[in-house]
Amino acid sequence: MDRHINFFELEKAAAKPGCPLCRIISDRAERYLDNLLFEHVSDRAFRAAYRAAGGFCAYHSRHLESFRDGLAVAILGRDILEDRLKSFAAGKFRKPRAPCPVCLEQDRIEKEYLSFLAGSGGDGQDEADLRAAFTASDGLCAPHYERLLRTARTVPRWIIRFQEGRFQELLARTERFIELSAYGRQEEFSRLAEKDKIVWKELAVVLRGTAH
Repeated sequence: MDRHINFFELEKAAAKPGCPLCRIISDRAERYLDNLLFEHVSDRAFRAAYRAAGGFCAYHSRHLESFRDGLAVAILGRDILEDRLKSFAAGKFRKPRAPCPVCLEQDRIEKEYLSFLAGSGGDGQDEADLRAAFTASDGLCAPHYERLLRTARTVPRWIIRFQEGRFQELLARTERFIELSAYGRQEEFSRLAEKDKIVWKELAVVLRGTAH
């Protein structure tokens, strides 16, 4: 394992709350959107891919109104509205011929970083430093951990122990929350740690992730 951008981005993301990979993907997707709008709006290949996708997906489209380059948003939006008007006139439903360009980029980033994590099972200093940073984090969300298990040939044992230990702990805290939410157990509930009183919020984020 080399200390290149993947190492440093994972180390930095691991120091913040939530799934480190979700944070990296969200940050990189936002930068990618900025670059698309500022640099690639005149790129014919990108315009064609954007049009074939019917624009960005609903999730990424919601970011468009906050971008500074209104002209780029207008140019791209005109293409999509023209296509929609044609489909309305023809009485046909819109059928995107390609996926959202930002979703494609997010998928590429996920594969890149999951592959990097899968290669962290060695006994070098870089691997040790990454393990120390990662095991001090909140760990991967359930969707990203599942994708790691599905796509990696082998998953380092340290990741499996850490991740599944975190999920087991969350399950136990959730069961305790449910148990003490029963009528007549208010006094016991009040003695829970503050984070355990709202463990359902943590559960919801872990099950879904924050990258989408």
